[in-house]
Amino acid sequence: MPYNSYMDKSDDNVASLPVADDSLPSAAGASLQAADGQAERDRHFMGLALAQARQAGAIGEVPIGAVVAIGDRLVASAHNRREVDADPAAHAEFSAICAAAAQLGRWRLSDCTVYVTLEPCLMCAGLMLQARIARCVYGAPDPKAGALGTLYCVNADSRLNHRFAVESGVLAAESAELLRGFFVALRGRGAAGRGETGQGAAERGGGDG
Repeated sequence: MPYNSYMDKSDDNVASLPVADDSLPSAAGASLQAADGQAERDRHFMGLALAQARQAGAIGEVPIGAVVAIGDRLVASAHNRREVDADPAAHAEFSAICAAAAQLGRWRLSDCTVYVTLEPCLMCAGLMLQARIARCVYGAPDPKAGALGTLYCVNADSRLNHRFAVESGVLAAESAELLRGFFVALRGRGAAGRGETGQGAAERGGGDG
């Protein structure tokens, strides 16, 4: 997936109302609590995906990480290893999905949520379709290759035999900053190798690259 776009989302009436029983929350209250719980769960697992992304950056890979979960249970985690493994398919979420299937002993992951720090590309979105996942949560959008809302909406295409929910923008700023920092450092190392000054490096590093 191209990540280089990150180189450079009246009181009188009150008395007549019945007193609510706090032990029996209303449907609206229960729904709100469920939504808050889901949001907290999403942030938790995206935090784990970010930890994986940092591991990728530490070995010189583009810092993208992913985890797969069932409810509150972590099933699998992975990070980018394309350079290390010389494998074009070794995207973080692709590897995490394969690891989850192996861990669970089944290819259908219809009860699973995939968390990934950058919006999946077509390849990874396609694998999510094949795995019949329930949901994908991603951090930063990918304007160059995003297939779950930015360039394509693979998850919601009625022509396909599966659809799944998508939640975007969870810890997006943290995810994007990891990518920016990686490419800034990469440009700096390239400039040093060419003997450029900081100004020269900035000029050469402008744009998407």
